[in-house]
Amino acid sequence: MARQKGLIKLKGTLGDITFYKSGDGFLAREKGSLDRNRIQNDPAFQRTRENGYEFGRAGKAGKVLRTAFRPLLLKSADSRMVSRLTQMMMKVLQADAVSVRGQRNVIDGETELLTGFEFNTRGTLGNSLYAPFTTNIDRATGTYTLTLPPFVPNEMVTVPDGTTHFTLNYGAASIDFELERYEVALGTSAVLPWNGVLTADLSETLTLTANSTHPLFMVVGISFFQEINGSYYPLRNGAYNPLSIVQVSGVPTP
Repeated sequence: MARQKGLIKLKGTLGDITFYKSGDGFLAREKGSLDRNRIQNDPAFQRTRENGYEFGRAGKAGKVLRTAFRPLLLKSADSRMVSRLTQMMMKVLQADAVSVRGQRNVIDGETELLTGFEFNTRGTLGNSLYAPFTTNIDRATGTYTLTLPPFVPNEMVTVPDGTTHFTLNYGAASIDFELERYEVALGTSAVLPWNGVLTADLSETLTLTANSTHPLFMVVGISFFQEINGSYYPLRNGAYNPLSIVQVSGVPTP
C-alpha cells in the first residue's frame, strides 16, 4: 500500500495498480495475484478459508448490532467504527471453546468482551461523563435500568466548545446473531443545561421481552447542543457525541 502524492488524485485501476480513497487519504496498491478458485479449493489455503468464514461471520454479527442501535449511532460513530467493531467481534468469536476452527461463532463465544466498546473514539463516554451511574439487566423480567444520582453538569460532564445543553441517550437490545434479528428499546433524557446547578435523580427503565435466550446489551451516550433563541442545535453535527456499550449479558446457561 502506497500513499498518493501530488495535486491530482486517482481512483480506479491502471494496469496492476488500484488507486482508491480511504480514511487515510488517497492510496494505491498492487492487484493481488492469487486466483480466487485456487483459494476456494486448494488444500494449502484451508486456513485462509477458515479465517474467511469466521471473519464473515464476525462482520455479519457486527452489522446486526450496529443496525439495532442505528438511531443512536447516526451521530455517535467515527469513520473506523465498523472495522473496529468487526475486530472485536472476531475476539468474541475466537473465544468460542466449543466449535472447531472455521466454524466458531459469536453465540458460543464471549459477547461480554464487547463491554466498554466505544462507537466514537473522537469522544468517548469515559472521557465525557464522570458522574457515577449504574445499569442493570434483569433477564427474567426483561427490564433494563439506568440510574444516575444528582450531579453538577459543568463538573461531571466534559463538553465540546459551544455546548450549552446536553441529553443522555440509552438503549437496550436482545440480539439473535444466528438469525440476524433483534429487539431494541431506546430512550433519551430531557434536555439538560450544562451549568453549575445540581440535577435531579435520573432513573430510566426500558422493557423488552422477558426471559430472552439471546445476548443482551445496554448502551449509554451523550448528545451535545447549543441553545439559540429557544431552539437546540446539535453541536458540530454530533462529531463528539459518545456512545458506549456499558453492560452485556451473554447467552444464559441452560
